[in-house]
Amino acid sequence: MQNVEFQVQGDNLVIIVDLSQEIGESASGKSVILATTSGNVAVPGREDVKVGLNVFRPVPVSGGFRRMASR
Repeated sequence: MQNVEFQVQGDNLVIIVDLSQEIGESASGKSVILATTSGNVAVPGREDVKVGLNVFRPVPVSGGFRRMASR
């Protein structure tokens, strides 16, 4: 996990992500990853509960639109 923290408070799962951090660009280059669990992970103390999380910000497209691939 990168830039993700889980806290179990009673029956609630609290997920903490520092939104000021950036991990890097996505493989496609269309977004910047802020946090990830890198797949599905168990919640501490609740191994039967899994979380898969990606927090990202889209990269602005210059020119105001993104070109679609030719068909």
